[in-house]
Amino acid sequence: MSENPVREAIQEAVAEHPVILFMKGTPEQPKCGFSARTAAALDALGADYAAVDVLPDPRIRQELSAISNWPTIPQLFVKGELVGGCDIVSEMYESGELAEVLEVKPPAGAPDEAPAAAEPGAPPLQIQTDLVDRP
Repeated sequence: MSENPVREAIQEAVAEHPVILFMKGTPEQPKCGFSARTAAALDALGADYAAVDVLPDPRIRQELSAISNWPTIPQLFVKGELVGGCDIVSEMYESGELAEVLEVKPPAGAPDEAPAAAEPGAPPLQIQTDLVDRP
């Protein structure tokens, strides 16, 4: 049995998925505006990414922050490296750097500014601890 299964699961997920977003809620039902805005930026670029909800188990957030040395959620990893949280992702989106890092071409009609967070009052999230693959 492993000494720290939560930490190992996070490390495996980061290694397995080229782009992975650790967030509050899911891309379809984010539980905070920062997570919603980060997922919206990825969606606007048409990026393929996996998402992990950190809310069901507080150990996920604790271990993630210990691994990344980043205290806040969301956290976006690309090719095993921490890119950053909402502010950094938004700035990178607006400069075009995020599309470069993700190796995607922004679709026609993608906004120049990072998309705003989803509308308030979204229905409550059904908590799941599995990874969610985004097409």
